[in-house]
Amino acid sequence: MKLLIVDDEAHARSKLLRFLLKVDDVTIVGEAEDGIEALRAVAALRPDVVLLDIQMPGMGGLEVAAALPAGVHCVFVTAYDAYALRAFDLNAVDYLLKPYTRERLLATVARLRERCAGSNAAPRQSLVAALHSLQPVPRHWLVPHRGVLRKIPLSDVQWVQAADNYIELHAPPGNYLDRTTLAAFLAHPAAADFVRVHRSYAVNRAHVQGVATRDKGDAELTLSSGHTLRLSRRFREHFLPDADVTGGA
Repeated sequence: MKLLIVDDEAHARSKLLRFLLKVDDVTIVGEAEDGIEALRAVAALRPDVVLLDIQMPGMGGLEVAAALPAGVHCVFVTAYDAYALRAFDLNAVDYLLKPYTRERLLATVARLRERCAGSNAAPRQSLVAALHSLQPVPRHWLVPHRGVLRKIPLSDVQWVQAADNYIELHAPPGNYLDRTTLAAFLAHPAAADFVRVHRSYAVNRAHVQGVATRDKGDAELTLSSGHTLRLSRRFREHFLPDADVTGGA
């Protein structure tokens, strides 16, 4: 099997390389530090498998996986378990959580052998087995905070605000920044309790304490922390089902 390693951290690439060089039927054809470089390498090197980190500058691992040509398999190697179900949707062969052991990586290689050998099994069966050790539907979000990954319970997050290609999770008294879009956050199964109330932010329904109408068709939400957020006309039906929702931000 020809493998391409994609991770923006050199030490993470080195660990994969060190483990995989000891596997007889595996050839490492190259490395890439970001998503754009990865797709160029796929076109030039034609690997059988791409080992992908998820959070990378520019194009992330999920976007790379969605752009891979038919016949190129992917394995996610990441510290973020919150993306497991999205990886499942992309037919990944495995979802390897950092820090992993050599034995766990060898189990991934065994799954890859089956897939590359043209197994007739349903495309998602291998990943189903790999996900048994994970939370079925995570109810937290992992964010980098002061040099470490911090697990933020989504039940504590009152609202989420878009900030370019980032989101800011507001869990008073703390705020946390994560590199993903608001649309991607809301599409994740873990965010089922959140609803968009404005093009720039979404709220956790459990923290909405009151709704007050305002001029020009807008309304205002009061959250359990006492913070207030504008509820634009476009999204009023979530809390004011009889409202006219034409126009608005």
